[in-house]
Formats: sequence, structure tokens, C-alpha cells
Amino acid sequence: MLDTNRSPGGSPTRGNASHWCPVSSPLPTRVVLLTGPSGSGKSSLAARSGLPVLRLDDFYKEGDDPTLPVVEGSSDIDWDSPLSWDADVAVAAVAELCRTGRTEVPVYDIATSARTGTETLDIARTPLFIAEGIFAADIAARCRELGLLADAICLRGRPSTTFRRRLARDLREGRKSVLFLLRRGYRLMRAERSIVARHIALGAYACGSDEALGRLAAAAAGRHRTAAAAV
Repeated sequence: MLDTNRSPGGSPTRGNASHWCPVSSPLPTRVVLLTGPSGSGKSSLAARSGLPVLRLDDFYKEGDDPTLPVVEGSSDIDWDSPLSWDADVAVAAVAELCRTGRTEVPVYDIATSARTGTETLDIARTPLFIAEGIFAADIAARCRELGLLADAICLRGRPSTTFRRRLARDLREGRKSVLFLLRRGYRLMRAERSIVARHIALGAYACGSDEALGRLAAAAAGRHRTAAAAV
């Protein structure tokens, strides 16, 4: 859980939810967009924060959608292209959470590339929540224009570490065939630095997990952070 009494540059410690929940006068609800290459640790970091989480991967298009892009020179669907994802519906969900504290979201099964139902995400009047996914930076400008954005963060690390973490997760969860996962994994490892650079260009601040937790603590304390490129 975030400790908002610590400096955003320090190492946050876990504390009680009262450190960020409204007590007397509720603050406007804002979102922290958490992005990074697939396997960079976004979901784990979001869970560590203790903040409510909107899973942006649930807004993928379904496998029979004719608008899905394919990897150049291959018949594989390019699930790492933002064209495989419904940004408009994702932004609408973020906006509704900020406005009302609840929204209906799809439940997406990555293994079958299909939506299996919907569920209600209720964050009450929590002043801050995380929306995490590999396309989070793609909606940063729109969230900023709507006055919803508290921060946009891109997790980055060693491409080889990300590759191993991503492959272990995808095999454990049976997300796709082994051959597909290996092809995708090597392609993403080679492209990881350019993926991070793209997220920075879209307005996300690139950093490791410790600094990301510090920025989350600052946002939870109401100290708005302007995303800037880390070099």
C-alpha cells in the first residue's frame, strides 16, 4: 500500500488505505495510466500499490474482428498493435470511473481471444485508480484533455528479463500456442527499446518499479506529476 507521507523520490512503504482514501472532503477522481512492454511487471506493481485497478487488456478486440492487424510477413494477429484494441471504449470506461466511481467492463479471455461476459468495477469515490496495460500510453493525451490524468508511467527494465518473465507467464496461463509465444517473445525483445521510446513520445514517464511506486505515492497524495521523458 502506498505511503503518501514519504517523498516521491524515496522508497515507499506499505501502509493503511486511509493514507489515500478520502476522509472529509472527497477529491476529484483521477487515473494513473501504467504502461510498459508486455511482461514488464505492470500487473504486479499495480497490485503492490493497493489502488483500484482497471485492466486495459480487457478491451482487446475479439479474434474474429475483421479490423485486427497482422504481423508483417506473417499470418499472426499482431496483438501488440494498438489497432487490436478498442481505445474509445477504454477511454469511456476511465471517464465513467472518474465521474461516478463505477463502470461495466468486458471480461476478456486471452487464450480464446474472446470476451466472455461483463463485470462491474466499483471503486466508490476513491480519488485515484490505476489503468494498466500495454496500450495505456495511447490514451494519455485524451485523458489529459478530459482532465482525468494524474500521471502516466511506463515501466522499463532489461529486455532479456522482460522476455523471460513474459514467456513464463504466458506459458503458465496458456495464452497462445508455444510457437506463437516464442515468435512473439523474440520479436518483442528486439523491439523493446523502441516500444519504451514510443510510450515516452506518447507522454509516459519511463522508470523502474521503485520510482514508479514513488510517483504513485505522489499522485495518491494529490501531488500531480507531469509526465516527462527519462533519459
